[in-house]
Amino acid sequence: MSGQADGRPPWGTPGRRPGAPAADDQLADQGVRRCPPPRATAQAVSGWVDQQIQQAQRQGAFDDLPGAGRRLPDVDVSTDPDWWVRGLVQREKLDLSEALPGVLQLRREKSTFPESLLGLPDEAAVRERLEDFNERVLADRRRPHVGPHPPPVVGRVDVEQMVGRWRTLAAAQPERTGALDDAEPGPSAAGPAGGQVSPQPRRPRRWWRRGPR
Repeated sequence: MSGQADGRPPWGTPGRRPGAPAADDQLADQGVRRCPPPRATAQAVSGWVDQQIQQAQRQGAFDDLPGAGRRLPDVDVSTDPDWWVRGLVQREKLDLSEALPGVLQLRREKSTFPESLLGLPDEAAVRERLEDFNERVLADRRRPHVGPHPPPVVGRVDVEQMVGRWRTLAAAQPERTGALDDAEPGPSAAGPAGGQVSPQPRRPRRWWRRGPR
């Protein structure tokens, strides 16, 4: 058209306005530079990292590090899908006893008898703990089971036999002798002769009175 023949800028060219400077020229005037392509950026970063590593090696930053010359741990466990869980448990020293199935928890608790009962105050508390254990064993047996094989079970404890073992074990500890005999009299009051006399038990009062005959 006549607009293009007389030397004026063309109309309708994509990305351009008639008489306006180019976008790159505007950015250059504002001090903005176009980003380099990703490949050039990656090569620049890689070169900078290699330069820093070489400089640290010359300065001896990698000399005498802990574990130098040793085999890296967990190199051959890439096929284990739970490698990070095992590493976390070992590193943090976590106790996973509560995560065991119920029957395994009962077996583990049973294996600690009667040593784990020494912290209880008296024989009544020991019997209560053992009876509660037997109740939990029966409750675990009543749980529904799915599978071709029979479920694992744990046997109940003989309360009387375990109480006898607890008595024998607690008798070896002097601080536990007071809890073994509930019928042992307490400290007596001082007597007039410098000794001690046991307090006389009070007779219960009758709630009824005999009337006149």
